[in-house]
Amino acid sequence: MKALVFDIRVNSLYSIRIPFTWQSALTYPVLPPSAVIGMLANALQRNKNNKHPLEYLDLVEDNILWAGSRLLTPCVIKSYITSAIVKWEDTLGGKFTNALGRQYAYSKKIQIAAIFKSDTLTSDIAEALKTSPLTCGDSESPISLDSEVMIKDVADDIKDETIQTEYPVPFTKDTKIEDGNGQVYLMHERCKKSGNNFPLVSYMVPIREEQKILKPSSLTVKVSDEKVFEIKGIGNVLSKR
Repeated sequence: MKALVFDIRVNSLYSIRIPFTWQSALTYPVLPPSAVIGMLANALQRNKNNKHPLEYLDLVEDNILWAGSRLLTPCVIKSYITSAIVKWEDTLGGKFTNALGRQYAYSKKIQIAAIFKSDTLTSDIAEALKTSPLTCGDSESPISLDSEVMIKDVADDIKDETIQTEYPVPFTKDTKIEDGNGQVYLMHERCKKSGNNFPLVSYMVPIREEQKILKPSSLTVKVSDEKVFEIKGIGNVLSKR
């Protein structure tokens, strides 16, 4: 069991749309687990390119134990009005576009981490990330690596009653946050449906807002039913059991 950890530099504004928002699309400040998985599977497919893209997605989703991201620098989110083309043909005087509100975010650096069962797959994805074009949630938001792609050891026998983390935490009514600042977002944990189920899961993202700027924070959590992983040299992360 190994973890991939790397920093990304965002080359433009990014908009990782919260799924249930459309007419006024809201964005996540960080990449949800599904976006991290999609980025890794896309890099692997572009590097190997000998299977259907969905086969690479299946491979990554079958082997991943946890995925997440965190802000390394402050993040600004602003709303804009965009013009979407809704049809290509119409009568004279007809309307071809529709005005839609959409949020865009910018943070200079974000850290990505993912824990895998397979050491071989971890190494393959690490190599793919170095040579493949990467995007932040959608094809319109290019990103660049801003650090080495590190492969870290992972411990999963953590017995501490209380841990501190800088990564998003699964959040339910039973989650015991003892200290820190965060905002709750609904996120997909995977890219593909399981049967007819494609649930959104509540996560508390460790950020604090100061004068409308989101800044990195941390959470101190009293562990109850959560699974704790320690990524050596990076810190603790939590997942659902």
